[in-house]
Amino acid sequence: MRVFRDLFWFFRQEKKAYMTGVLLLVVVAFFETVPPKVIGILVDHMKNGTMTRGVLVRWLAVLAVVAAALYGLRYAWRICIFGAAVKLTRQLRNELYEHFTKMSPSFYQRKRIGDLMAHATNDLQAIQQTAGSGILTLVDSLTLGGFVLATMAVSISWKLTVISLLPLPVMAVATSRYGTILHRRFVTAQAAFSSLNDKVQESISGVRVIKAFGYEKQDVEAFRRQSEDVVAKNIAVAKIDALFDPTIGFLVGLSFFLAVAFGSEMVLTGELTIGELVSFTTYLGLLIWPMLAFGWLFNIVERGRASYDRVRALLAEQDEIHEAPDAIDVPPRGDIEYDIKRFVYPGEMRTALSDIRFRLKSGATLGVVGKTGAGKTTLLRLLLREFDGYDGEIRFGGHDIRSYTLSALRSAIGYVPQDHFLFSASVRDNIAFAQPEAEEKEIVRAAQLAHIHEDILQFPDGYATVVGERGVSLSGGQKQRLSIARALLTNPEVLILDDALSAVDAKTEARILAALKQERRGKTTIIAAHRLSAVEHADWIVVLDGGRIVQAGTHEKLVAEDGWYRDMHQRQQLEAFVEGSQIGGMA
Repeated sequence: MRVFRDLFWFFRQEKKAYMTGVLLLVVVAFFETVPPKVIGILVDHMKNGTMTRGVLVRWLAVLAVVAAALYGLRYAWRICIFGAAVKLTRQLRNELYEHFTKMSPSFYQRKRIGDLMAHATNDLQAIQQTAGSGILTLVDSLTLGGFVLATMAVSISWKLTVISLLPLPVMAVATSRYGTILHRRFVTAQAAFSSLNDKVQESISGVRVIKAFGYEKQDVEAFRRQSEDVVAKNIAVAKIDALFDPTIGFLVGLSFFLAVAFGSEMVLTGELTIGELVSFTTYLGLLIWPMLAFGWLFNIVERGRASYDRVRALLAEQDEIHEAPDAIDVPPRGDIEYDIKRFVYPGEMRTALSDIRFRLKSGATLGVVGKTGAGKTTLLRLLLREFDGYDGEIRFGGHDIRSYTLSALRSAIGYVPQDHFLFSASVRDNIAFAQPEAEEKEIVRAAQLAHIHEDILQFPDGYATVVGERGVSLSGGQKQRLSIARALLTNPEVLILDDALSAVDAKTEARILAALKQERRGKTTIIAAHRLSAVEHADWIVVLDGGRIVQAGTHEKLVAEDGWYRDMHQRQQLEAFVEGSQIGGMA
C-alpha cells in the first residue's frame, strides 16, 4: 500500500473531494446491510404466520427508500473520487510536459521519445486507476466488509461468523504473494510497451527512409517480433491477474459451505432461526464483493506503484543547465567572446572542442567552416547554453552567458538548426511560432527575406496551407527557408544559421545572403556552412578541424594562404564550373 502513502500529497490537496467520497461510501456500506436484515425478518414472519399486508408494505417501503438513497449516493461518490483521480492525471501530465520542455539535449540523448510517451499515457492511466478505483476498493472493501461482519457477529451469531471466516487468512497470504509477483511482471510489461511505443514513433517518423530503401517487410517483421514480446509479457501479467478471482471464489465457496453446514446445525439446536440463517447467508453473499475487491485492490495498487515509481524517477531527473539565483533577466547585447579550453559531451570521452578563442564584434558576421564533424554545430550549441559543462567561458555583452536567465539569453538569439523542424500547422503559424501576435505584413516580410514568399503563394491555400507533420509535404529547401523566415521574424540580436542554406541552389543562396546583409545591418550573424560561398562576405571566418581553430581571417586572407580553406575553395569553384558547363551543354 506504499503507493497510497506516496500519493498522500494529492489526497491532502483534494481532501474535500476524497473526504466527501469516503463518507458517502461509508453511508452506502451501511445502507447495504439493511436489505439482508429485512429479508430475514420477512422470512421469520412467513414462518411464524404473522405476515400481513401492512407488514409487507412497510418493509418494502424501507427497501425502496434504501434503493433510492443508494442510487443517489453512488452517483455522488463517483463524481468525488473519480473526478479527483482525473485531476491527478491532469496535474502529473502537466508536470511531465513542463519537465520535458525544461530538460537539456543531453536528457533526450539518454531517453527515447516512445518511452517518454509511454510515461505520459499508460503510466498515468495506471496511476489514475490507483487514485480512483484503488481508493474505492480500499474503502468499500473495508467499510462494507466491516459493517457486514459486525452485523453478522452482533445481530446473528459471532460463533458462526468466526467459523465462516476461517478461509480468510489463506486468502490474505495468497493475494499478497500474487501482488508481489504482479508488481515485478507489470514493471517488465510496461518497459516492453515503452520500447514498442518508441519503435512505432521511430518508424513512422522515418517512413520515407524505410520506403526509399525498400525496408518495409523487414520493419514490419521487426515490429511483429517486438509486439509479440509485449503480448508475451502482458500475458505473464494476466496469468497472475487471473489467479485472484479463482482463488477468492474458491475460498468464498468454502466460507458458504462452512456457513450452511454449521448454520443448519445451529438452526436444529435452536441457536438460530430460519430467517437468521437466510440473513446470514445473504450477508455472506455481500462479503463476496469486499473479498474480490481486496484481491483487485492488490492488482490496481501494484500496477499503480510500478507506474508511479517510473513517473517520479523521470521527474527526478535533474537538468544539467541551471540558472544562477541572481541571473540577469535582460536580453544581452554587444560583443561575443569565446574562451574555451576544453569541452566534452556528457557521457563521452572524445574532446569535442579545445582551445577555442575569438571575439566577434557586435553587428559583425562570422563564418564557421570545416569538414563534417569538425565541431561547427557544437560551437553554436554552446552559445545557446544547450550544454554548460565546458572549461572556460563564453561572454556576451561583457557577461558570461551563464549569468543570464535562459529566457533572456535565448530571446536574443534566432537559431536555424541543421534539422529543420516544422510543426503540423499552417505556413503562417510555423513562421509566427516564436511571435504568434505578429501581423500578416510582418510574416510576409520575413518570408520575402527568406525567399520563400513566391513558393508559398503557389501552395493550395497560400499562407493557410497546412504543411503536414514535420513539414513532410515540403522540399528540403522550402523547409530551410521557412525556418529562416521563422528566425528572421523575431529580428534577433544574433542570428545563427547552422548549415541552413545547404538545400537551396547557389542563386537562391546569394539572394538570401544579400537580403540578410541589407536587413541585418548592425545585428550579429553567425553562419556555419560547408559551402564556402555562404561565408565569403563574412567579416571574419574561423576554420575548425577536430574541434580546434586551425585557420582564421577574412575570405581574402584565407584564400591567399595554404590550408584547408584554399583547397576547399578551389575544389568548390571547380565543381561549380563543371556543373555550369554541363548545364550549358545540355541547353
